[in-house]
Amino acid sequence: MSCQRNPGKITVPDDLRDILLEFTISYLLEQPGDIVDYAVDFFTRLKENRQTQMIQSNAQQTCSSTPDESVDDEPPVARFATRRKSVFAETYNPEDDEDEEGIKMVHPKSDQQRLRLGESVKTILLFRALDKEQMADVLDAMFEKAVEPGEFIIRQGDDGDNFYVIERGKFEVYVKDPTGDDLLIHTYENSGAFGELALLYNMPRAATIKAISPGTLWAMDRQTFRRILLKSAYKKRKMYEDLINKVPMLKSLENYERMNLADALAPKHFSDGERIIKQGDIADGMYFVEDGLVKITILGDNGREIEGIPTNVIEINRVPAGGYLGELALVTHKPRAASAYAVGNVKLAFLDVEAFERLLGPCMELMKRNIEDYEDQLVKIFGSKTNISDVR
Repeated sequence: MSCQRNPGKITVPDDLRDILLEFTISYLLEQPGDIVDYAVDFFTRLKENRQTQMIQSNAQQTCSSTPDESVDDEPPVARFATRRKSVFAETYNPEDDEDEEGIKMVHPKSDQQRLRLGESVKTILLFRALDKEQMADVLDAMFEKAVEPGEFIIRQGDDGDNFYVIERGKFEVYVKDPTGDDLLIHTYENSGAFGELALLYNMPRAATIKAISPGTLWAMDRQTFRRILLKSAYKKRKMYEDLINKVPMLKSLENYERMNLADALAPKHFSDGERIIKQGDIADGMYFVEDGLVKITILGDNGREIEGIPTNVIEINRVPAGGYLGELALVTHKPRAASAYAVGNVKLAFLDVEAFERLLGPCMELMKRNIEDYEDQLVKIFGSKTNISDVR
């Protein structure tokens, strides 16, 4: 194979990867009867949600992905139209997987190898929602592969065997154009990952990846990759379903929107007295209280922090399990004007600002109405109504 550079090379859209991953995992967990009908409904709702978000928040489209993920993908329509018989031929039911010790894949590693691997995978998008036990499974299951210049890691059209994480090295990605020529579409250098979508879809490789320099890859076989990734997505969705159902504000969401919200939440743990939100910080997201109690405080007159310790602190609210905090700073687009602290050990679900704007558009008006409730609380505390944007 001769891979030629082309000055007019095509590029893979940055958001294609996230959309396909979101659709794939959703389909594998839902297992609907007809993939095409499900795809039409999925992408129609995705489009409607974005249009609603743009109208309500006048925000730009926020669904994007990091550049260090795979380009081993192809347009959804082409997949569905030409290969629907074989899509997801390898079925996997997370409820049947008891994760018994005997079926786990373990490749022994030295402490140095494990440390290097941990550094390589910590920024990989696919692993961001894994808990400590699942991440340990990932580290156990991956094996090291040294590559030389000119070596083909993946060839377009081959069966998908492994998922790869780059530790070091330069790699070029090619796809064939309609005339059969190879077009360079992407270059990885010392970071990134590739090969996941061919494994999830159980489809042939959609690109060729060639090593340009000596390098090191970490690989995981197809079955282990599917088990870890789908099991984590399934457990996460189930874990947050009950939490979402307990939040009155979220009752206005459709089932599809709730599932997307569950997938977007990330777990956060805080110890007694640990600060969750700092007054004056820029709002980066909101929190749902899964377990425990959160104390909301503001600095009183002449209050300030001395060596990191706040003085003249006034407690204005406590948020129990099933409650939420931090949303009004996102609604008003102003810095945090209150702090939040854990009372005992607290388990929270965090929703970052981009996901907030994309997924909670239907709840925006309700959150704005809740401002009045907080103002009433301030009247009781201070004897006068204070602008809520100065409190939360």
